[in-house]
Amino acid sequence: MRKPPQSFLDSADRMGIAFDDGDLDRLGHWLELLMAGNERMNLTRILHPEDAWHRHVLDSLSLLPMVMSAGAESLIDIGSGGGAPGTPLAIVCPDLRVGLVETTGKKARFLEETSRTLGLGNLEVFNDRAERLGAVGSPLRESWDLVTARAVGRLPVLLELTVPFAKVGGHVLAIKGDQAAEEIGESRSALHRLHVNVVETVRTTTGTVVVIEKPRATPKGYPRGVGEPNRNPLR
Repeated sequence: MRKPPQSFLDSADRMGIAFDDGDLDRLGHWLELLMAGNERMNLTRILHPEDAWHRHVLDSLSLLPMVMSAGAESLIDIGSGGGAPGTPLAIVCPDLRVGLVETTGKKARFLEETSRTLGLGNLEVFNDRAERLGAVGSPLRESWDLVTARAVGRLPVLLELTVPFAKVGGHVLAIKGDQAAEEIGESRSALHRLHVNVVETVRTTTGTVVVIEKPRATPKGYPRGVGEPNRNPLR
């Protein structure tokens, strides 16, 4: 697991990703920690080493061009689970401030332990609900250049949980699958109410990234209370 397969290296090379000394070793170490943690809790269903390098690491690093083009200094990942994409990005971008939001206590502790083990001084874990952390008065609200999320829910739900964290002028990068276009269609009301726009969709090796621009402040009524975005999505 510690050594990347040649297929991963070839794919990364085609994507123009260059690694500094020690990056690949730490990425492999993270995968080892992820697999060990998965024996105690449900972190991932992707267990084959080669698949893990592609679906966890390469999928995360597919956001690098967007991080670089945005000139981002900070990124927060909502619903981090096992740590992708935030942890791989923190490894290869040591100057990027990375936050991981995880509701489940034991998963948040795993993320904290992993960060300490890997020596990631640029990574911080927030163990709470996104509805509370993104609420008016929270220091995390509207304070991040980029907000990421994958496997958190369909786009009308995900938008309400992510947009409040982004700075005015910042972006949300929603990692979606084959139904990205359909979910964008479902999100017209949410986009309007939250004052954001889909500016592009980017195909990656494993999915589609929906890029959402935030030109105005999020209305004070969003996010709604804990659980409400899931119970009553903005449709």
